[in-house]
Formats: sequence, structure tokens, C-alpha cells
Amino acid sequence: MRPNALLNLDIRSYHGTSVPHWHDFAQLVLPLRGTLEIDIAGREQRLDAYRAAFVETRAPHSQQGDPANRSIIVDLDPDRLTPEVVDRLVARPFLTLTPAANRLIDYMGFIAGGSAAKGDQMEHWLALLLDALVQTPAQPQSRLAALLGQIEAAPGKPWTTEAMAERTAMSVSRLHALFRSELDTTPAAWLSELRLKRVREWLAASDSPIAELAFRAGYSDQNALTRAMRRATGLTPAAYRRQSRTTAGSAP
Repeated sequence: MRPNALLNLDIRSYHGTSVPHWHDFAQLVLPLRGTLEIDIAGREQRLDAYRAAFVETRAPHSQQGDPANRSIIVDLDPDRLTPEVVDRLVARPFLTLTPAANRLIDYMGFIAGGSAAKGDQMEHWLALLLDALVQTPAQPQSRLAALLGQIEAAPGKPWTTEAMAERTAMSVSRLHALFRSELDTTPAAWLSELRLKRVREWLAASDSPIAELAFRAGYSDQNALTRAMRRATGLTPAAYRRQSRTTAGSAP
């Protein structure tokens, strides 16, 4: 990436259906929570924790978000990106988010929401993110799609690796191999990421007791959730909730 490719970075929520529009710059749409239906030049896709989008310069697009949607919107000058990066993004505008990319997105969502990020820090973050996005090979329809949908709908169920393998009618070793090839992670690590992401969404969007959220996400108790949150974010659930409310209040 060449210097100063980043023109602007905002955290936004979308309500209702927007009219088709376009920009004289490119954009990355990186979901933080909820889902966002987006149409880019007639190609529709749902963006969520596992899928982001690249909107090419002057490409007509519109979007509709669920009530809880929140995304990082990155405005880019494509002339300051390397041709190889631009070619990959244009060819594959809907981007699979690996765990590494998701960690970068969560980090910048947390930092930028509090207006603490500096320009050079965001440029460095963008370079790492673009590398994570373009290095991810395009995947055919995932053989794990049905299983992932079931788990996403009910993350609190006792999802052991054996239970996941049974749902997909394959061996545990084959399940591990598919997770590695398609998601670059393990079933247990993916489940842990999902549960933490759901809890973070619920902490930010509701006043439900933390113990209730822990149970709903599949943790044995509030202490187990607290340990997992500390490892992942350095914060307790209560502290994360306070920080997210402060961030939401300062966002445009």
C-alpha cells in the first residue's frame, strides 16, 4: 500500500433502505455488529461478522441494515493502493473475513469509536487489514454453511466438536480439515470467536444481566465469560459495556 490511501474512517449504522448512490472514491464496509444487506452494481450480499464488502469507485450501491447494525466505513483513494490489491478487491468485492481480519476490525472499532486513533496508526492498521483481505483465497460455497448457520442461530447450545461433526455427517478429523481450509481456524476457536462476538453485541445493545448473556452464549457461568473477555479484550464484560456505550455516544 502506498502512503495516505485512507481518506476517512467512520463508524456508522444504517436504518431503512438507502437509494442507490456512488462516490468518487472506493470504500470498505466492515461490519462490527448486526447484519447489512448491500447491493453493489446489482450484486447483492449480506454482510456480517464473516463477510465484508469493497465498493469500487463510482459503483452504484445501496444498503439496508437490521436495527443493531454497525459498521466501519473506510473511504479509500484507489490510486494509492497497489494495482495488485485493487485488482483483487474489484474481482472479489465480497470478502470472507478470517479470524485475523476480524480481530483487526474489532480493534479499530474499539479504538476509532473513542476518537483515540491517530492517522499513522490507522494507516498501519489499513495496511495489515488489506493484506489479510487480499491474501484470503476466494472460496466456493462453503460445505460448512449449513452448520455455521445453525450455530450462529443458537450459540448457547453445547456445541462440541463431535456434535458439529455429527451435524455435517463427517468425521471429526474431516471437520477440522474443512475449518482449516475454509476458515483458517479450528471448530473450537471459531465457536469461541462467535460466542465472544455475540456477547459483545448484546453488551452494547441491551441492559440484560451479564450472567444471563453468559448463559445465552454458552458459557458455564459469568466467571467463565469474564475470563474469556479479559483474554480477548483486556476488559471485563461490565467495562466493555461501559466503553461501548461511550463509543456509541460519540459516533456520528
